[in-house]
Amino acid sequence: MGSIAIIGAGAMGEAIIAGMVKAGHNPGDIGIIEKRSERADELVSRYGVVKLADLADVTTCFLVVKPNDLASTLASYGSQLPPQALVISIIAGKPTTLIESMIPNPVVRVMPNTPALVGAGMAAISSGSRTTSADLDRVEQLLAGTGKVIRVDEPLQDAVTAVSGSGPAYFFRIVEAMTAAGMELGLSKEVATELTIQTLIGAGQMLAQSGADAGTLRANVTSPNGTTAAALTTLNEGGLQELFSKALKAARDRSRELAEG
Repeated sequence: MGSIAIIGAGAMGEAIIAGMVKAGHNPGDIGIIEKRSERADELVSRYGVVKLADLADVTTCFLVVKPNDLASTLASYGSQLPPQALVISIIAGKPTTLIESMIPNPVVRVMPNTPALVGAGMAAISSGSRTTSADLDRVEQLLAGTGKVIRVDEPLQDAVTAVSGSGPAYFFRIVEAMTAAGMELGLSKEVATELTIQTLIGAGQMLAQSGADAGTLRANVTSPNGTTAAALTTLNEGGLQELFSKALKAARDRSRELAEG
């Protein structure tokens, strides 16, 4: 019972549970440790997972806690882990070397994003000094139900955080801006919202399924001297590329600061 442990059952912890159950893992093999008893009971009822009292029989353990809670979590539970249990860290900004200094286990670092909640996430995984290729295969298998998984060298995780970890918020902000702009043109909030969301969904599906790159698709919809060209000229003159460059660098730098904190 509970050979896969999840410490921290917030939104991302639930996304991992939902993804594993969707992929066919036995809910009875998934155990949770969550300090909020009502939240733990909610997930037990919803997915059929179990509550764990300890980690004695665990073979794989997800750490899904806030960065500031890492040390206290490992102080409480690290000694309970079997030494060969695979630890999968989903803790922003915390390198595998730090976790390895606290426990003897192999550690894999993961940067997911919130669309994992609907099975459309993007996760980048990196090996620690003790992990094997089989360990990475295991992590990919466990996360497959949450969306796509890629492997990157750990020094690139701060860049991954900037692009995909924080990335959904950029698109949500674009939706807010486009919706507000549509309302300024006379559309109701409901109509402007529906137009914006479906346009982004459709554009994303085209990009994922057409085999063409973003530049080609953009050019295909941009007639010379047309409406789209007028809008894109305004965006470019407003420094869109420079703004995204500054924004992603700020996110990357903050990720590095979290690693040092």
